[in-house]
Amino acid sequence: MIEHVNPESLRANPAFSQGTIAPAGRTLYVGGQNGIDATGAMADGIGAQTAQAIANVGAVLEAAGSTPDDVAKLTIHLVDTVDPGEAYLASVAAWGAHRTAVTVLLVSRLGPPGALVEIDAIAALPD
Repeated sequence: MIEHVNPESLRANPAFSQGTIAPAGRTLYVGGQNGIDATGAMADGIGAQTAQAIANVGAVLEAAGSTPDDVAKLTIHLVDTVDPGEAYLASVAAWGAHRTAVTVLLVSRLGPPGALVEIDAIAALPD
């Protein structure tokens, strides 16, 4: 459903696509998800928080009848005191082989207190 755009003139990356084209139709905008589980407990550390945030994105996708393959774009906000490499490894493990366009931003803080990562997504919903 999502078309991946990876020009030969740009460096190839196995983790993400340089661009994506979503077909016309219904679009799901997943609001920023933190490392908080259904009970309201915050996961401990950047790796666990990233995995939980991605699981939360996945839950919203599933509730809308979508999958990670339908995601055109992820935006990942990381608190600037964390190791982006650790967050990256956790995101690859949790997200799997679903390459999409990705933007990563380092920020001074996030809400709620203790949050180290926030991830939002844009997905093209299947017909």
